[in-house]
Amino acid sequence: MKRLSLAALGGTFDHLHKGHKKLLQTAFSVGERVVVGITSDAFVAKVGKTGIQPLQQRVDVMKSYLATKGLLDRASFYILEDPYGPVVNDPSFGVLVVSEGTVKGGHSANAIRVQRGMRPMKIKVVKFVLADDGLPISSTRIRNREIDENGKLLIHSR
Repeated sequence: MKRLSLAALGGTFDHLHKGHKKLLQTAFSVGERVVVGITSDAFVAKVGKTGIQPLQQRVDVMKSYLATKGLLDRASFYILEDPYGPVVNDPSFGVLVVSEGTVKGGHSANAIRVQRGMRPMKIKVVKFVLADDGLPISSTRIRNREIDENGKLLIHSR
């Protein structure tokens, strides 16, 4: 895919892990600039997620990671108070990067854009990154201490 001017991705980004990093890598490979949407503490609570790291911690970890990769100057951040953020209001977004688990939300965002007279974004789907046990790496599994951020098993069956 040719690099488009503005890409977006969004999520909670709790316990930044290998799957998140693959999403970010993909976003920066398809977009000159990338808007990273990070869910607010209020939105996290509204959707019933618990045990999530505070917003400022999640933002700081994200900025630190992007800085180590030399990508921070191409990023901007948006605090998400709803599932869609700026992509349903700003026609300049060209591509939305989603995981296999969030592709439905990407199509919903495009439907809203079309209703509002905007062109749909390209949807770039990133396959799940699997842990050592063959299951997807997720923040929930990390919080449950099943795996670490790289997918290494922490709980061993007997």
